[in-house]
Amino acid sequence: MAAPVMDTSAIPHPRWRVPLVGDVIGTSRRTPVQDTMRLGRDLGPIFTRRFLDREIVFVGGAGLAAELSDEKRFAKHVALGVEELRTIGGDGLFTAYNEEPNWKAAHEVLVPAFTQSAMRAYHPAMVDVVGELVGKWDRGGVVDVSADMTNLTLETIGRVGFGFPFDSFRRERAHPFVRAMIGSLRHAQRKGFQLPLAAKLFGRAAEERYRANVAYLAEVVDEVIRARVDSGSADRPDLLDLMLASGELDEVNVRNQVITFLIAGHETTSGALSFALHYLSRNPAVAEKARAEVDAVWGDAEVPAFEQVTKLRYVRRVLDEALRLWPTAPGYAREAKADTVLGERYPMKAGQWALVLLPLVHRDPSVWPEPERFDPDRFEPAQVKARPGHVYKPFGTGERACIGRQFALHEATLALGTVLRRYELVPDPDYRLRVVEMLTLKPDGFTLTVRRR
Repeated sequence: MAAPVMDTSAIPHPRWRVPLVGDVIGTSRRTPVQDTMRLGRDLGPIFTRRFLDREIVFVGGAGLAAELSDEKRFAKHVALGVEELRTIGGDGLFTAYNEEPNWKAAHEVLVPAFTQSAMRAYHPAMVDVVGELVGKWDRGGVVDVSADMTNLTLETIGRVGFGFPFDSFRRERAHPFVRAMIGSLRHAQRKGFQLPLAAKLFGRAAEERYRANVAYLAEVVDEVIRARVDSGSADRPDLLDLMLASGELDEVNVRNQVITFLIAGHETTSGALSFALHYLSRNPAVAEKARAEVDAVWGDAEVPAFEQVTKLRYVRRVLDEALRLWPTAPGYAREAKADTVLGERYPMKAGQWALVLLPLVHRDPSVWPEPERFDPDRFEPAQVKARPGHVYKPFGTGERACIGRQFALHEATLALGTVLRRYELVPDPDYRLRVVEMLTLKPDGFTLTVRRR
């Protein structure tokens, strides 16, 4: 769905712009977010980059990002790799256009699935999956953190949301769903950086693999839905029951929503947990403070109650700070609802859009002192209250923000609390954080040695 082209003549851009291909010097298809962060530090709070025939307006300043959060003036825009994901998720909650009716219908159907009472009902299953993680980690030795966090979060959303176990911790290799998902995300990201002719001449095999992966994802989800239809309602109402019983969503849209939740509901949370564990392992004083809180709040309870997880205030701040530095969904696009002027300087016509680059917004030194320093105390209530609104947006903004935010935060807080109470986290002294990009962000090659306390 094409959008009007914004006049970018007054907006800075990289110095070395190559005819036809654009701002490609010093750019890798594997790390577009990190390359853009590096450029944005020099170019300022708003800048452009040209990729082939596309020029993208990036916003990395907290003030302009806050302005774009104004729901009266701006709305979600489905852009770049997200649009490519429509091949997978169709009109699911994440990839739907604003005007598609199934977005509002699905949102209204699914809101009850994320209330506090619903979270309370999900808690025992979340505890069970975390128990499978520690069952593996109790063997000791070196663990692949990002892989195990992916197993944890996929298993949680599969069981809790859809009553479907992926048996993630019983497998030697990742579930084929994960491999197909990773291949699909990587292809969607890279496709935006290819010349159409090059893609046609040299990308046929990649496109065939992508289509095979998409078909497999749909096949798995159809199996999930068939299993529920054949068995009837789950022991307790879950996301799938709500969708099937509502009568508001057709069969294709139910599939789109399940795919959306299985991918978005685990990939971003696994990255957040991985980054949090990286920073905990590198900041022993922070880890000890978080561990002391867990010991004090959970006491001798073998299994923490729902309320005990919600009381882990400092552990939650650790998550918040990890998501500040590395928001696992690193940006979102906003389009003007009517002709307007951004920052009192940059005219935008209705439908024109800009991309909010969160790792830069979350590092804006006018809001975040010493922005590269990991400091969970930034999220003490007094500091949060003193900051301007709309400068911290790891779950997006407005009515199209992540519907599963509370689900992800409860799951992640429970997992971090359990790991901290049970293990000492010993980092590899030679490891330096590398971030892998597949539309989402997560640490690459990150391992820990875990030792029982």
